[in-house]
Amino acid sequence: MSFRLFVEQARSLVKGAGETLGYALPESLEWDVPPSKDMGDVSFRIAFQISKSLGKRPAEIAGEISGAIRAGQLSDLVGSVEANPKGFLNFRFNAAKLFTKTLSESVKPNYGSVDLGHGQSVLVEHTSVNPNKALHVGHLRNLALGDSIARIFSFTNHSVNILNYVDDSGLQVADVVVGIMFLGHSASAPAGLKFDDYAGDEIYVDVNKKYELDPSLKEKQKLVLRAIEEHDSKIFLLASSLTERILNEQLKTCWRFNASYDLLVFESDIIASKLWGQTFDAMKENGIAKLETEGKLAGCWIVSITGEKEGEDKVLVRSDGTATYVAKDIPFAALKTGIVEDRFTYEKYIVEPNGKELWRTSTDSNKEHTAPVIWGAEKSITAIRSEQSRLQRVIVSILSQLAGEDYSEKYIHLGYALVSLSPDTVAALSGHESATEGSHGSVRMSGRKGLYVNADDVFEAVKKSAMEETRKRNPDLTEEWWDNVSEKLALSAIRFALLKQDLDKTITFDLSESLKLVGETGPYMLYTYARAMSILSKANSEIKDSFIKGDLLNTPSEIELLTIISKFDYSVEKSVLILAPKWVAHYSFELCEAFNKFYEKNRVIQVDDHDLRHARLRLVIAFSNVLRSALALLGIEVLPKI
Repeated sequence: MSFRLFVEQARSLVKGAGETLGYALPESLEWDVPPSKDMGDVSFRIAFQISKSLGKRPAEIAGEISGAIRAGQLSDLVGSVEANPKGFLNFRFNAAKLFTKTLSESVKPNYGSVDLGHGQSVLVEHTSVNPNKALHVGHLRNLALGDSIARIFSFTNHSVNILNYVDDSGLQVADVVVGIMFLGHSASAPAGLKFDDYAGDEIYVDVNKKYELDPSLKEKQKLVLRAIEEHDSKIFLLASSLTERILNEQLKTCWRFNASYDLLVFESDIIASKLWGQTFDAMKENGIAKLETEGKLAGCWIVSITGEKEGEDKVLVRSDGTATYVAKDIPFAALKTGIVEDRFTYEKYIVEPNGKELWRTSTDSNKEHTAPVIWGAEKSITAIRSEQSRLQRVIVSILSQLAGEDYSEKYIHLGYALVSLSPDTVAALSGHESATEGSHGSVRMSGRKGLYVNADDVFEAVKKSAMEETRKRNPDLTEEWWDNVSEKLALSAIRFALLKQDLDKTITFDLSESLKLVGETGPYMLYTYARAMSILSKANSEIKDSFIKGDLLNTPSEIELLTIISKFDYSVEKSVLILAPKWVAHYSFELCEAFNKFYEKNRVIQVDDHDLRHARLRLVIAFSNVLRSALALLGIEVLPKI
């Protein structure tokens, strides 16, 4: 936060000098960090912005502004200002004051938090895996991304509620019902096999193979799908029972990956609540939905979206009366953004491991009528794969037409690319050694073909490798300790690997790479944190002293580390503005790199000088606090010893 204050003070000095010189300055004063430390700590390009209007060269203007600033009094965090010959206006901070302020502020729990939200309500929907199978490693990117965005938005003073959409009336659930009702599959999983694994790996895969062999079986799927939508007593109850059993197993996986939710929204409740009917009527009244009377889509209700090149008409309701995937998403999107009114009742579903109450939607009039989340949120963020971009644009267009205003900033698609597997990972975990590789030496997963690796299996494999290393490093500790440390290392390895990449970049997940103790990995962060905590544990009797003197920290590695600590809030802000947790992930790695460089070049506890020793201990405390906060935003828990 102190670096931000330094920038604000420098900006204020530029504005003051502009007024003194009679220059009309733009409202936005652009700044950047110079490419070389020799050029200062912050560089303004104001001279380039006003050069044309003044008819002067940028270098001349920069010289005049810097002269006017030096003629006055510098702010407390600004050390100096100079004009670069090319026309940039460069500022250096007052290191003693900036670092003392940084050491003082960085021990606060909310250090790095910027009030970007001002209490703005935000709904974040993520995970939302069809309840017909276990989560696979690809789903974890959605979970990690959505959960981290929710954490970062909460950290920046947004009022966040987290939703998990349960598609309990879709084709995938219908397929599991078909397998049990018509293909002889048992409604119970074999001993030792989780029910979500059984439903996805055996029933769902087998049913889709049978569809290819016997296309007429698809009629059974349609029968089941219609029965679910109409709440047929026998089929709907079976589907509901299967959904809940699978969902409960999925939630266990999600909790293990450190995610939590406020509300489970069941698609069957959306159908039963008539939300779709209300929204559909509004779409027809506004001419958004139209009945097709000719051609292959005769009898279908369609929507046409101007400007879409990927397709023409989009079917909302099929000729047989069943709603399509997009049609079921529209009323929920309209509810999230406040276009339609809440028709649900609510009941407590379960208490999550973190003690948080998880609610679910209902249509039972005897249940709770007050929603546990804020519908009609000022911003709704939905994490869905980039392959669904067209569908999401269709939804935004429909919402905008219904509301009579642009909803593109209110309903936001948080898109991301696929997760593929390295061939070695596929071979090690699923036995698909002969799987076809993608263009980048990776294997794309397919649920219908049974080619994927379940999230629990990935976690166990990473944990097993972490356990081997943990036992080796700490042979005298307990089984319970080994298990806890290995669990946290596995969590950090997977989460960090999924969050550090650009959202539009396909991730090729590799088990061995994710666990490396050097480079940009989760375990590297945890080991660095544990190194800092080891230093502090040895100096426990000294760190109670409140002594802070930043001017003693003047070696290059100390300056680099303190400067990075002072900029934590910028990575948080960037992650919010761009909707990308990778900026916090990159910051965490940069922070650890700087700390390890500091540790290698400077003694801490062994320093004879009392004041310097305390200043460096304060620096270690500041580092550990900021790293812990940064990793918490990524859903990663730190450990005091590894």
